[in-house]
Amino acid sequence: MARPEKQLREISRHFQIGGEFLRAAACPTGHINETWSATYNQHGARVRYLHQKINQSVFANPVALMNNIVRVTTHLRRKLETRNAADRARRALAVVPARSGRPFHRDDDGEYWRTYVFIEGARNFDTVESPAQAFEAARAFGEFQSLLADLPGARLAETIPNFHHTRKRFSAWQRAVHNDPCNRAQTARPEIEFALKHEPLVDMILNAMAKGKIPRRVTHNDTKFSNVLLDAKTGEALCVVDLDTVMPGCALYDFGDLVRSTVSPAREDERDLSKVKVRLPVFRQLAQGYFSTAGDFLTRAEKSRLAFAGKLITFETGLRFLTDYLNGDTYFRTRRPGQNLDRCRVQFKLVERLERQEEAMQKFVDGLSR
Repeated sequence: MARPEKQLREISRHFQIGGEFLRAAACPTGHINETWSATYNQHGARVRYLHQKINQSVFANPVALMNNIVRVTTHLRRKLETRNAADRARRALAVVPARSGRPFHRDDDGEYWRTYVFIEGARNFDTVESPAQAFEAARAFGEFQSLLADLPGARLAETIPNFHHTRKRFSAWQRAVHNDPCNRAQTARPEIEFALKHEPLVDMILNAMAKGKIPRRVTHNDTKFSNVLLDAKTGEALCVVDLDTVMPGCALYDFGDLVRSTVSPAREDERDLSKVKVRLPVFRQLAQGYFSTAGDFLTRAEKSRLAFAGKLITFETGLRFLTDYLNGDTYFRTRRPGQNLDRCRVQFKLVERLERQEEAMQKFVDGLSR
């Protein structure tokens, strides 16, 4: 991801940023886009921005993607202003326009770039370190859904069509196993058997949505814990980030992905699977935090499937890692051989752990619904 500072300096000139470009540093987080934090001297003050190169292999229509993000961030900021929310400048991302007036810059190589104002005094975490953090993250994602419930205008574009369509994810995995383009299937036989055994999971929410039992909403669709910024001093959730997949979706998938990314203390690519556990106190705080901001608009059908959603999205994510491993690591960025297979193994082990606790988890959620 290294990029000569001279090139970033040139990119920065195309955005509506005043002052002198001083330096830039790569941000190693995230699997998809390339990101740099850049510091500018603005009348003696040091001000930071985030420059990102959009991965067009994943997001085939960057223009539609940025139109989504501008609509969403504009609406969020207006709602926060209407509510006179405290510290609202740090509670929603702010897109910095290009000098052309567009929300992106397209360079001579055809690459698309965007810029955000850097949110100071905040940080994210790969894993939850306390139940209080879980509560804050879930509260933030519930509020995010609530604020966007009345987003005006046309339906948002699907930046990744069928992103959480579990049947199509399963079919893509089946093709990867059948084609085995990198001759890797033999190294993933236990994981392949696990996936086949759990196929009955994939249609349960899809069928409920098709029958109209579960509504379609504006959702984030990538609610891992690291996509919430927490205040570095107070620990309060400030801002939901990584908005590339905000589009029409299902609230259950958002809550399910939050469960997947928080209840276990293990790293996403942990090789010691004994570290993969379900921390019930963390789940209880997730449910309470989510209900504190989303409980009023969730339907009974949604509430009754919240515990199941965690298991489903964990399984889907494992399938995605396994599919990418079989296909040669073309989607998720990897830093070492076999990393996507390790990621898959962590997800599948967590599915097993969630299955054992699902009844207790749903019982707790049902108690919040009364």
